[in-house]
Amino acid sequence: QVQVVESGGGLVQAGGSLRLSCAASRSIFSIYSMGWYRQAPGKQRELVAVVRYGGGISTNYADSVKGRFTISRDNAKNTVYLQMNSLKPEDTAVYYCQLVHGLLHVEVWGQGTLVTVSS
Repeated sequence: QVQVVESGGGLVQAGGSLRLSCAASRSIFSIYSMGWYRQAPGKQRELVAVVRYGGGISTNYADSVKGRFTISRDNAKNTVYLQMNSLKPEDTAVYYCQLVHGLLHVEVWGQGTLVTVSS
């Protein structure tokens, strides 16, 4: 069964940058999408950015991160990245990687990685 593992979280000052990585445990033939969600204390999990694999590259971003975050993928490494620039304290959250694959769009979630942005 495929798993995903996140890395790259940490503590950074406001205005700084971090890059998150999410690696799938094995090659997957039919990836539908890979993306990043986040959950801040007391809030619901929300979509941050997603890249879809079918019919050409398609990406979507939450309005709150547009122009600051960039999602990218490395197919050879089965990895997706989230480059986060100009970080704000409100970006503080646990960031989760999601992989969706197969005809039934099976979802696989990572354990999460904590990003803390200090003011």
